[in-house]
Amino acid sequence: MTDKVLIRSETSADVSAIAEVTVAAFKTLAISNHTEQFIIAALRAAKALTVSLVAEMDGRVVGHIAFSPVTISDGSPNWYGLGPVSVLPECQRRGIGRALIQEGISRLKDLGARGCCLVGHPEYYRRFGFQNIRGLVHEGVPEEVFFTLSLDGHIPQGIVEFHVGFKADGQQEGAGDALPART
Repeated sequence: MTDKVLIRSETSADVSAIAEVTVAAFKTLAISNHTEQFIIAALRAAKALTVSLVAEMDGRVVGHIAFSPVTISDGSPNWYGLGPVSVLPECQRRGIGRALIQEGISRLKDLGARGCCLVGHPEYYRRFGFQNIRGLVHEGVPEEVFFTLSLDGHIPQGIVEFHVGFKADGQQEGAGDALPART
């Protein structure tokens, strides 16, 4: 990373920049449904963005990461989902995503989180300690792309459900405005 990057909590002034970064980051990804910006908006509207960080370079938002609560069928508390994480295409491969993930996990630990789950690219997320755990699943998602990182040594078992905001697709006016927070 050659440029100075500031990782900080999002502010209300960052909302449109976050949406723009997210759209740009996922635009060419074939595995994306291109709804990530709607997911973030729905999580924000439901007050379910437990940790929402931006990466800023030269006063410009170039990256974003979101963490929101998940539920696990065995009742394990204080687990979170990571995602989406976005970096502008022209700023990728500079360590910005890594910095966002590391700072986000650090902040989760400070909040007493017990762990974090995500759906993502196997080669990328393993370097942060995320692993595939037999017996912990997200229904409809292949095991090889569902990852878990325990922050307290406890590995839950069961079905993980991400916040309902992850179903946002931007098809409804005001999508996400009335979504209930899930604890």
